[in-house]
Amino acid sequence: MKPVRLSRRRLLIAALLSAPLLAVADAKYLEPKWLKTRRLRLGNSKPTHRFVHFTDVHHKGDRAYLVEVVRRINALSPDFVCFTGDLIEETRHLAEALGVFASIKSPLYGVPGNHDYWSKAPFEDIAKCFVGTGGAWLLDQQRVTGDGKFSVIGSTCLSADQPPIRANPATRNILLMHYPAWVKQVGQQRYDLLLAGHSHGGQVRIPFYGAAIVPFGVDQYVLGLFNTAAGPLYVNPGIGWFPVPIRFNCRPEITVFEM
Repeated sequence: MKPVRLSRRRLLIAALLSAPLLAVADAKYLEPKWLKTRRLRLGNSKPTHRFVHFTDVHHKGDRAYLVEVVRRINALSPDFVCFTGDLIEETRHLAEALGVFASIKSPLYGVPGNHDYWSKAPFEDIAKCFVGTGGAWLLDQQRVTGDGKFSVIGSTCLSADQPPIRANPATRNILLMHYPAWVKQVGQQRYDLLLAGHSHGGQVRIPFYGAAIVPFGVDQYVLGLFNTAAGPLYVNPGIGWFPVPIRFNCRPEITVFEM
């Protein structure tokens, strides 16, 4: 029997027909848990500190995945860790999520996201967990890190109409907020770094176009590093998903900063 020979045209047609199926498979079965670590160095001088940013866990009971996220964070041995909201969607998943968060080996600082409010999560339980790591759950509050070199400032989802806490002139300053667009509310304040989440990076990013859909409170700050009047803003694509379990061209991310 003679081997079947495929013409270049038939190969091209086969590739075009299979591409959508491969994209769907990637979006549903590969990318939602294909965790990546991105490293960014800020400033021109030799860095003295390393810290991690993660966000938008949306924990729904997949304990093994969240354990892997925390394992990756601990393996980086950061000086501290920053979280910018949306820990859960339903309170029935909170105890498990906090049990895993409690194993973070560096001080954990964080702010709530809109889903943390909508779920009516008991913030006192979250605060106890964060304090247990040496960090803090920051509801329009500021904390200085143990070595006195950084001030971590937390802005809640309820504070868009009030001025943010002033930067501490004696330290470097990191502002945590959930909604990226709130960088426009900062006014004359300037920080060494602003961290946000909420956008999920669009969750589905079409090549040569960008995010298919973004939620409110994002504006042009969908994903990555932006230069703003308030300082450099980094928008992390998040760890979890909402409302559907897909990601395409937008892997979940742990971000490592060196300053």
